[in-house]
Amino acid sequence: MRIAIIDTSMTRAAIISDGLREAGLDDLVLIDPAGPLVRQIEAAQPEVVLINLENPSRDQLEDYFAMSRALARPIAMFVDQSDAEATGAAIDAGVSAYVVDGLSKQRIKPVVDLAIRRFQAFSRLQRELDEAKNALAERAVIDRAKAILMKRRQIDEPAAYALLRGQAMRTNRRIVEIAEAIVTSETLLGDME
Repeated sequence: MRIAIIDTSMTRAAIISDGLREAGLDDLVLIDPAGPLVRQIEAAQPEVVLINLENPSRDQLEDYFAMSRALARPIAMFVDQSDAEATGAAIDAGVSAYVVDGLSKQRIKPVVDLAIRRFQAFSRLQRELDEAKNALAERAVIDRAKAILMKRRQIDEPAAYALLRGQAMRTNRRIVEIAEAIVTSETLLGDME
């Protein structure tokens, strides 16, 4: 597993590196915090990003939170001090693990593991949410197409669905594709009337 380390202090970066190497993780990349972070991280292609900030300012935190929103990978952030607002902003930005005053060699590997697991859980929930939204949108299109067929053909809902399903099977397309064509056609025809 490749891990990118961002730290303004070479001493603290060495502590993180030592802790990771002792835990058997030695594919490490040091990212220059003064350079373009997102570009460096994309070039390094790490599976996890560790950020250690001593006393971050609001602006500095916001820059890192913006970066974490842009990256689709687990991010663990260590800070020496924080407040409820900064902690909430870190969570909203997608930081997988936000550790206050907790940088020690022994804790780094467990925090990395936690960040990975939380990121995976969040990603799974996001995928499920997206799938549910798509299913609801498809269901609405199918319902609208059934209503159009019911009105035009003077048939009931099961018969309208059977027509959609039959056409989908004959043309080897999904039912929602047939429904979208009917809705589009109805919209076009309605505009012409």
